[in-house]
Amino acid sequence: MSKRTPHPFLKFTLVAAAGGLLLYGLWSVEQTNKVAVQLDPDNKQIVQLGKTLYQEECAACHGSQLEGEDNWKQRKPNGRLPAPPHDANGHTWHHPEQALFAITKFGPAAMAGTGNYQSDMPAYKETLSDEEIIAILSFIKSRWPAGIRMRHDEMERRVAEGG
Repeated sequence: MSKRTPHPFLKFTLVAAAGGLLLYGLWSVEQTNKVAVQLDPDNKQIVQLGKTLYQEECAACHGSQLEGEDNWKQRKPNGRLPAPPHDANGHTWHHPEQALFAITKFGPAAMAGTGNYQSDMPAYKETLSDEEIIAILSFIKSRWPAGIRMRHDEMERRVAEGG
């Protein structure tokens, strides 16, 4: 058996595609940083809008009670991770608001920046407005226990201070 050397054009195409995905990921983060993301889990109107949108756009995968898919830490046969819970049992509250916004708007695959990350979660940039994404995230945060909300708020303060 002889080893075939990949065609130079194929190498160029793969390198260009990987570079393009990396640049897109960086551009996406930069665009997200232009949006002032501040969740408002105590605003009843925003939370109600977020609840409605969550049920329409997110509940099919993440669960109507934010419980996520079964065995959400175990990869599926296709290698992708199940939808995680957004309640206190998940890791959503471990992430800053800006990151949650970016993942929702651009999708986890774009935010991974590797060019080969596979996810069942779509990007919502063409489906939901920035305000609607913030409303959904505000609804999710409104469902966290007080102690977790306080920890998340403290993390937000540290992020805002640059630390």
